[in-house]
Amino acid sequence: MSRQLREVVFVDGVRTPFGKAGPTGIYAETRADDLVVRCIRELLRRNPSLPPERVDEVAIAATTQIGDQGLTIGRTAALLAGLPKSVPGYAIDRMCAGAMTAVTTTASGIAFGAYDVAIAGGVEHMGHHPMGEGVDPNPRFVSEKIVDGSALVMGSTAENLHDRFPHLTKERADAFAVASQQKYAKAVGGGQIGPELVPVATRSAETGWGLATVDEPPRPNTTLEGLATLKTPFRSHGHVTAGNAAGLNDGATGCLLAAEDVATELGLTIGMRLVGYGFAGVEPEVMGVGPIPSTEKALASTGLSISDIGLFELNEAFAVQVLAFLDHYGIADDDERVNPWGGAIAVGHPLASSGVRLMTQLSRQFAQRPDVRYGLTAMCIGIGMGGTVIWENPNWEGAEK
Repeated sequence: MSRQLREVVFVDGVRTPFGKAGPTGIYAETRADDLVVRCIRELLRRNPSLPPERVDEVAIAATTQIGDQGLTIGRTAALLAGLPKSVPGYAIDRMCAGAMTAVTTTASGIAFGAYDVAIAGGVEHMGHHPMGEGVDPNPRFVSEKIVDGSALVMGSTAENLHDRFPHLTKERADAFAVASQQKYAKAVGGGQIGPELVPVATRSAETGWGLATVDEPPRPNTTLEGLATLKTPFRSHGHVTAGNAAGLNDGATGCLLAAEDVATELGLTIGMRLVGYGFAGVEPEVMGVGPIPSTEKALASTGLSISDIGLFELNEAFAVQVLAFLDHYGIADDDERVNPWGGAIAVGHPLASSGVRLMTQLSRQFAQRPDVRYGLTAMCIGIGMGGTVIWENPNWEGAEK
């Protein structure tokens, strides 16, 4: 039996303000599952023409799937958000690309015809569950030299990238980090960042109730001089610091995906159209190069070239990782197409949630840029992988009317 694939669209995306992980962070006493529940409820509130019973699946990612972000969180969050009990859900994990994989997996189901509408997202409460909590890596990884011992420490893999590409200097990484902070601050000031944020009620046994409405991690007064004085915790006299890498963060994201004909039927806004995606594996000890082969796969499968891409949303796990990608494709460090509203170095990187943040920002940028047809979201992934998703702008001024 032959069947045609359907066009899949990104309807809307939201996220909580991102917080700093730890006992003094805004979400220190807020549950992880409550963060993602807020995102699901907000998606339904912002899209009132969508009957809740038309949601066919809820896929929520978390890297550390225990405690308040365990128990098949896609299903439990759907129930807590008030979706009908008939709506199924599941949890998914691909470390930093969890939410990205939640999108590509549910989008594939929509294209195939298994779903009409899905919610995909991610959550990570690194204050409650530090990366690697409860894991027990098989000793054969190191004893049989399957991977280098540094592969399980993300900051060490970034130092390895500096070793492999010595022209990617600490000075370049620091300059990229300063620019990320500045672009983020400008985007907040201009109102580009903010409308997608979901206010979250927080509690503290000491100070009582509060309301999180803005991101906690940004450091808008960052300077090159200040970054030069920071310690390099992963290696003596190294390159990677707290200033040129994303921090440890808490937060959640969610997005609404649909078949294009169903979105039109329900009167839902079409933010962008899925073109294609790719995931690839690389040497785990240099996982930061992962987005290069994953982008090559995505471009090859869609028949596009890097010159067709008018906007890039690249996750800034580490500045050096983004610089490696840009150098590979001959793109300048300060190219205005790249992370125009700043990136994770400024706003934070709550691991499994970040993929949908990238997509939400790209969708909002598309609405302001009808001159751009294609955009790309990409990220490196722990244990040596990369992920890339290519999107088309429905507002492209060259499209047939």
